[in-house]
Amino acid sequence: MNNTNENTRRKFIKQLGLIGAGGGLLGVSPILAESVEDNNLNGLELKGKSTQITILQTTDVHCQIHPHDELFWENNQSVFRKTGGYAHLATYLKNERKKNPNTFLVDTGDMFQGSELSVKTTGKAIVPILNELGYNAYLPGNWEVIYDKKNMQKLMGALNAPKVCANMYHDLGEGKRGELIFHPYTIWNVAGVKIGFVGYTDPLVPVRQSPNYSKGIIYTKPEENLAHYVDVLRNDEGCAYVILLSHLGLSQQIALANSPECKGVDMIFGGDTHERVRKPIVCKYSKVVEPGAFGSFVGKLNLTVQDGKVIAEEYLLDEIRSESLKADKEVSALILENEKPFADDIYKIAGYSTVPLYRYFVIENTIDTLVLDALKWKLSEIDIVLSNGFRFCPPHKTPDTTGLIPITNGYIYDMLPVDSTVRTAKVTGKQLLDWLEKELNNVFAKDASKRLGGWVIKFKGMTVTFKAYEDMGKRVQEVMVKGGRLDLLKVYSIAACERDGDPQDMVCRIKGVMDAQNTDFTLHSMMKEYLKQNSPVTPIPQNNAISLDAPKTLLTQVFGVDYEFR
Repeated sequence: MNNTNENTRRKFIKQLGLIGAGGGLLGVSPILAESVEDNNLNGLELKGKSTQITILQTTDVHCQIHPHDELFWENNQSVFRKTGGYAHLATYLKNERKKNPNTFLVDTGDMFQGSELSVKTTGKAIVPILNELGYNAYLPGNWEVIYDKKNMQKLMGALNAPKVCANMYHDLGEGKRGELIFHPYTIWNVAGVKIGFVGYTDPLVPVRQSPNYSKGIIYTKPEENLAHYVDVLRNDEGCAYVILLSHLGLSQQIALANSPECKGVDMIFGGDTHERVRKPIVCKYSKVVEPGAFGSFVGKLNLTVQDGKVIAEEYLLDEIRSESLKADKEVSALILENEKPFADDIYKIAGYSTVPLYRYFVIENTIDTLVLDALKWKLSEIDIVLSNGFRFCPPHKTPDTTGLIPITNGYIYDMLPVDSTVRTAKVTGKQLLDWLEKELNNVFAKDASKRLGGWVIKFKGMTVTFKAYEDMGKRVQEVMVKGGRLDLLKVYSIAACERDGDPQDMVCRIKGVMDAQNTDFTLHSMMKEYLKQNSPVTPIPQNNAISLDAPKTLLTQVFGVDYEFR
């Protein structure tokens, strides 16, 4: 390697403060270590010729290792097809790499949370599967912290490819920020060009997740250092194309792509909100894509490079149709081996449903209705039961030999990966109203940067009529509880799951609740008991949440851009 260039690089890295007693966070990977001379030779060899390179993205698979029923919105109705499964994804990836050896594969988070197998092995069973698929880079998602910081580091560290994230720091205590936990960026040298990847995960993890999960981590907003790393990639590293690997959610990613800090980013590869972007959303400074969830899709960016420049790009969203993609034998065997010790419990049937189970609609869904029905059945004396606006859990509609849709213990984990204790408390009507306004703003804020990941909060025992696109504080039009209008001075009883690390006087992000008490049962024990005594169930949404300006079938919180979920 040219000594002048090497000395310049070492000096630059030291200036970043990323090499020190901890061994150096910006260690040069094999991808980064290709010599400048080799890069120049590659450029000369390719001069005048064009080459296509391919960058593939998965995200939010949530440990769904097998094919599953997937919901599509076609001709204004739900349509289901079998998609996903890591063994089928492996076949797709082999086909893509065979077609184009210049292929780079990334995952942008939520790879260790979402199934019983992952919970029972603290994520360890997923690691060899991911390594077998041959990823080239990873970004931690908001749920990578579910087993705590130390386990997150072990899991991510066991993955063979580079991990990138430029906004997760070690917390040294008393708010003091240490070094970055992961490398801020990585570079792919290919066909005479450099493609730069810089990563950012959701800085709101301590708010959205149970606070104890991310204890020991300080998150910062991408705007704090994004322009710096874009400058590094563009000018110091000489990248011809820069991709921001993101787990911020589509609304936040759109807001970022419209911010000047994003100048110089060609494409944002997004994650978190499970949106299916089939053509890039063009913003002021960058374009945004997001490839769905649960392994049902792969985002594919084809770049044409010539003379050291990217001269053309094409983006596709490929559906992983498991019925037309033969399962890879090696990955199938690996999955079977890892799952075998837990298979009896995973596939044990807890009950049945008469209707398809899904969680895709923003306002109400059958899965959440099932959870609420079980809570209200168990706690009939409680006025209002609540469930968070979760997105994870693939749909399920395939009946077994009974003609009904089986609900296994494994599927209960898919619906509720965290087996939280149920907590009861009391709140005033005023607290409920203020909380509803805040929760609705999290979903429908006019400023995209203020929308949090997650759907409308779910509830049973009250009916809320609202305007999704009204101003903050004016959305709730009417709240009915037990046949009467919400009384702001009256005290109501509520129940929801306890979040690890929340203060005693908080339930479902409602602060200052009264008489909070943990029950002696968990979400899973409650669900199993409910199904045992009430199966088959028919959890049809009951119009507890009624929007006056959005349809019941609303499938995305994103508006004001050229995008639709389908």
